[in-house]
Amino acid sequence: MWERDNEVCMDNITIQGKSGISRIMVGESLPALSRHIPATGVFIITDKNVAAHYHSEFPDFPVYVAEPGEESKDFAVMTKIWHWLLDQGADRSSFIVGIGGGVVCDLAGFVASTFMRGIPFGFVATSLLAQVDASVGGKNGVNLGGYKNIIGTFTQPEFVICDTSMLKTLPDGEFRNGMAEVIKHALIRDADKFDFLKNHRNEILNREREAINHIVNRSVNIKAGIVQADELERGERRLLNFGHTWGHAVEKENKIPHGQAVSIGMAFAASLSVHLGNLKETELNDIHLLLQEYKLPLNMELDKNRVFDTLLRDKKKEKDKMNFVLLKTIGKAFVKEMDTDVIKEFALTF
Repeated sequence: MWERDNEVCMDNITIQGKSGISRIMVGESLPALSRHIPATGVFIITDKNVAAHYHSEFPDFPVYVAEPGEESKDFAVMTKIWHWLLDQGADRSSFIVGIGGGVVCDLAGFVASTFMRGIPFGFVATSLLAQVDASVGGKNGVNLGGYKNIIGTFTQPEFVICDTSMLKTLPDGEFRNGMAEVIKHALIRDADKFDFLKNHRNEILNREREAINHIVNRSVNIKAGIVQADELERGERRLLNFGHTWGHAVEKENKIPHGQAVSIGMAFAASLSVHLGNLKETELNDIHLLLQEYKLPLNMELDKNRVFDTLLRDKKKEKDKMNFVLLKTIGKAFVKEMDTDVIKEFALTF
């Protein structure tokens, strides 16, 4: 097993949500988890991949080990975990910790926010995707018939530990999935970060700690600021859906990883922004180039009619309208209510 870096530089970011205060600790470590949880009554949810690397570093509490992958965000799995908690003696005073990537964070957060009408929980986010996105903001969702996050809650974790040294064991494909969300944050809110991603590509792809801590910290600050202003996604938080409307539909129909689907969704949304006269063609080219430099796709062979039919089941659709996130420029996004027919017309040419 690789050795951890000895030097720890931790940044604390706070979200004041309706369900309480959530602390995101970028640079805190898994071995320090015991300092942030109760001495008793803790239950841990993880998956097989994380357990294979890190189980020996978990605190000594009962552990539920799920299968890795999006298929675990399913009510059958939820039911097994709820029964496991009951069998283990969990009650309303218990505390749940999710140690894993985005799927584990969704599982643990949803289970905790519904078990006995809600018990407290925290996360140790082990993937880049989880550290910059899935673990932050209080959204806890499960899938229904393949439709992503249709059932869910808004409940803040008490804490999120982003141990960036754990990213050293993350497969390259999973790291790139996380980079899609990092790039998303730059596109919607932070042009300087976009430039950083261009100028420090090698350090980031080599997972050098200083560069990784920088991009994780910037992403968490962007997301935390947006969530703080609009926890329940009635306005500004919708910006975080950039690339996800078309991307989620592509993900469902083509069974590709989330990050790849979001990358295709961002290319779609940026191209639509140019088509509508909001974004410059030169900026679209810059976006395409950055995605390609991080080995993320711009498009793929799609049955666009089927993808569009799936898009119509998105949570953001209301009657024949949809709130779609577009770009004015790199670093500045906005939400536009659009007729679904306009989106379909463009989609068939994309």
